[in-house]
Amino acid sequence: MSTTELAARMGTSQSRISALEHGEVQGTVKLETLRRAAEALDCDLVYALVPRTSLAEAVRTQARRKAAAHLQQVQHHMRLEDQAVSDGDDADELDDFASRIIDRRGLWTEQSYRR
Repeated sequence: MSTTELAARMGTSQSRISALEHGEVQGTVKLETLRRAAEALDCDLVYALVPRTSLAEAVRTQARRKAAAHLQQVQHHMRLEDQAVSDGDDADELDDFASRIIDRRGLWTEQSYRR
């Protein structure tokens, strides 16, 4: 379909259709404009957010990130008191703490957890 034909169906000018196409390429087109274009083309507009990983993996990753941030603070204080643990113990502690906080409220906020 030409831009002139689509413009007629949408009740707008050909230059607006060209601007719509440019906005789509640039990522600046409005959803309402796409909805109107879809209607004119006898289409449904489908807008979707598609996860890059599974929900379970996203939750595990967040729990490990949050646990690491918390444990980093704890380990800093332990080093200051000459009570540091080995790297192997650090990894085990991280996994253990992450598994304990995975189902807690606040997993997606920036607050830290008490152990």
